[in-house]
Amino acid sequence: MDLSHPRSTLSLGFSSQASPPTKTQIADDSIFLQLDSSLRDHYSVTPVPLQLLEPQAEHGMRTENGNSERTEPVDNDEDDREVEEFRILGHSMCLKRRRDSESSSSSCTTGFPKRVSFGPDLEARNAAVRMWGNQPLEVADRDVFEIMEKEKKRQFKGIELIASENFVCKAVMQALGSHLTNKYSEGMPGARYYGGNQYIDEIETLCWERALAAFNLDSENWGVNVQPYSCTSANFAVYTGLLLPGDRIMGLDTPSGGNTSHGYYTPNGRKVSGASIFFESLPYKVNPLTGLIDYDKLEERALDFRPKILICGGSSYPREWDYARFRIIADKCGAVLMCDMAQISGFVAAKACDNPFDYCDIVTSTTHKSLRGPRGGIIFYRKGAKPRKRGAVLGDESENYDFEEKINFAVFPALQGGPHNNHIAALAIALKQVATPVYKAYMHQVKKNAQALASALLRRKCRLVTGGTDNHLLLWDLRPLGLTGKNYEKVCEMCHITLNKIAIFGDNGTITPGGVRIGTPAMTSRGCLESDFETIAEFLLKAAHIASAVLREHGKSQKLFLKALENNKDIVELRIRVESFASQFAMPGFDI
Repeated sequence: MDLSHPRSTLSLGFSSQASPPTKTQIADDSIFLQLDSSLRDHYSVTPVPLQLLEPQAEHGMRTENGNSERTEPVDNDEDDREVEEFRILGHSMCLKRRRDSESSSSSCTTGFPKRVSFGPDLEARNAAVRMWGNQPLEVADRDVFEIMEKEKKRQFKGIELIASENFVCKAVMQALGSHLTNKYSEGMPGARYYGGNQYIDEIETLCWERALAAFNLDSENWGVNVQPYSCTSANFAVYTGLLLPGDRIMGLDTPSGGNTSHGYYTPNGRKVSGASIFFESLPYKVNPLTGLIDYDKLEERALDFRPKILICGGSSYPREWDYARFRIIADKCGAVLMCDMAQISGFVAAKACDNPFDYCDIVTSTTHKSLRGPRGGIIFYRKGAKPRKRGAVLGDESENYDFEEKINFAVFPALQGGPHNNHIAALAIALKQVATPVYKAYMHQVKKNAQALASALLRRKCRLVTGGTDNHLLLWDLRPLGLTGKNYEKVCEMCHITLNKIAIFGDNGTITPGGVRIGTPAMTSRGCLESDFETIAEFLLKAAHIASAVLREHGKSQKLFLKALENNKDIVELRIRVESFASQFAMPGFDI
């Protein structure tokens, strides 16, 4: 019998009749059971400590006159063991066997280990945690659940034409609503301010790799930061990392199709964005006659203004960007060239447009528009050796790009706290899809659909800024119809068509909210083709006719105009047609 085996359920002790009459337990580490020395050649055995035990009567003890007295059982671990007595060399021995309910893996010590217990209320505590922690949304918050269900139906039954919106897949939604939101991970992979981030590091590193692969970039020459909460945050991180307060930036004017995060002042001088509050911004503009960027005037202004960062890219520009010309201008005025490709990043990845990475130093983007990822931002930056300029003397300036440390530090800790790990995981999923042939075919279809929609509107005598589109969006100038973008947007919304109003840069340089921006990525994600956008063009024109009729009847008063839209029969009829059309197409991510 191997008494030293760690899984043994036996304990060994001596029982002496000469012991005191009380039931006590004496631990003595000096008493050992030693196996015969002849076994040592075959087994490595350590001595087993023994325990001296007093004689036991069944739930009783002897009194001084030798009589037995009945006593109540003592509630301890000794009574939970089965005892078997026998004699060895004249000594009374007892073997005590653990009951099945006890652990059989306890190690031998000078005292028998107690059973571990968490108390009788453990199950109640677990139940309380499950009660608040494991309830589905429908049970936990019925109010929010019902509002979300209405939004789900709105998306399914409506025609989504906002150029900056899209529909994500179920896998992206699952990552966004996952346990990854529980983890704090300030810092970068391998350099976190909190422990327990080994798997978070794996996810973010994988996202880096997939981001570079999606845009066919070499990790030796390009780095990426996937932590920005939005493209506006990404842009401001670039400014913060590379500039001092008051330094100069130059981007496309917002009424010309630029983004406010590139700097914008209202006509009365109000600074709209942080870019204009903390830095000095001067815009370049489109030609009011053509709607196209005037590159000659851009160069003239840049050489006068001398911005430290020159920005290409915008929110509402339907044509290609001349990145080569931007590079020349940036070099002439000594500026870093940055591209905000938020609107066209899907085309860049699919090689369906000119590539800003061939010319720019820094490229930023959103992740939720044509990329069909979660809502957030991303920054790409050059690293490694700079190309040597003609005529430059070796050693005149730094030979390597220094963007990486500056931009990463600007993102955290300068501007943001912990990254949203659920977003980064969802972005990794989306970027994996971006690298596939299926996605590239999708982006080419987005462009075909935009051009089909533009052609359909032009055939119906509608006026488009620049006369068409090279990407996913088009700008419809409603002024010839006597409409404003605000009124038309409201009519479309009541018909379950969503788009957004924009300002149109007028022929005389004035800014009027006389148009709408229309995009094709979302409905293309639902499976629409060119013929479907012919139908959508009919719906858009019908909505314009409704808005014009109401305006003629009730005048320009916004209050009267909105009141006249209520229970308008034409709107009800168009809404039924729109919902019937949209409900034919599948919805990515969820079923109705």
